[in-house]
Amino acid sequence: MTRFENKTALVTGGTSGMGLATARRLLSEGAHVVITGRDKARLDSAVEDLGSDRVLAVQGDVSDLDDLSMLVSAIRDRHGRLDVVFANAGVASFAPIPDITEAEFDRVVDINFKGVFFTIQKTIPLLSDDAAIVINASWTLHRGLVTGTLYSATKAAVHNLAHTLAAELGPRGIRVNSVSPGYIETAMFHEAVSEEVKPTVAAEVVSGRLGTSEDVAGAVAFLASSEASYVNGQDLIIDGGLVAAIPGALV
Repeated sequence: MTRFENKTALVTGGTSGMGLATARRLLSEGAHVVITGRDKARLDSAVEDLGSDRVLAVQGDVSDLDDLSMLVSAIRDRHGRLDVVFANAGVASFAPIPDITEAEFDRVVDINFKGVFFTIQKTIPLLSDDAAIVINASWTLHRGLVTGTLYSATKAAVHNLAHTLAAELGPRGIRVNSVSPGYIETAMFHEAVSEEVKPTVAAEVVSGRLGTSEDVAGAVAFLASSEASYVNGQDLIIDGGLVAAIPGALV
């Protein structure tokens, strides 16, 4: 497919996991892709992995407004516009409320909420009038998770942006949606879930397996494409049925 031929897409947090898989998917469908990441070595590795001259890598932290301004300048200089934004950069944080420090609160909110908000704000002037924005939220905004209070709240906040920004940007024909991945096997997932616990986690999923980054990439590509031209202000849950149903073995 060439749904994104002659289009330019930005993927924040594009050095691994869902971000890298989405960058690869958009490239395969013809897009010019800009990826960001804080770590230069990981950014260089991602560019090598993607192996395309249609990739522009810009080092930066989405919670730093100066970095975001430099990102926008780099995109303007190279491409002049944006057609797709996947606001994907984020961090995990799981702890009981009494253990959450102010420093940890600021770290998670700065990246997961502030970073998404200002990524979108800064890139709006570059967006074409039929552009699409997809925000990476989480299944935890739909279902309570012990120790997930801070993380889930930031994901609920960015999903709400899909509602409000869809209304604000609608007159320009710009669509804004979010995706809510479930248990997806990424480096971040493996940091939080040990190999011993994985079978127990997978047993919660009606589909009987953990998700892959490619599962999410396909959903993002759909929402960013003209095939989803009448999908706006929505959240697409990509979780194998985790939120909606209980496996029979657990009943």
